Amino acid sequence: MSTKEITKENVEEIQQVIGRSSLILFNDDFNTFDHVIECLVKYCKHSPEAAEQCAYIVHYHGKCTVKYGAYEELKPKCIALLDQGLSVTIEA
Repeated sequence: MSTKEITKENVEEIQQVIGRSSLILFNDDFNTFDHVIECLVKYCKHSPEAAEQCAYIVHYHGKCTVKYGAYEELKPKCIALLDQGLSVTIEA
């Protein structure tokens, strides 16, 4: 049995096949950690600890996938986060 190396391209290919999209949160210079954490808990149903980890990842790496799912499932979450002033997008 052979194994195949997992690459970013493989992951994107797999996500397209199964119809799974990513909700990506981007760093900005005006939202506080507390605001980001509160939004992730409220709209993405993260635990406070998971939301805090995402906030730190965004702060230090510039972006973080905060939710996976079907586009139709992520769209209302994306709109809610945008309404709260966060920088987010949905990627296939």
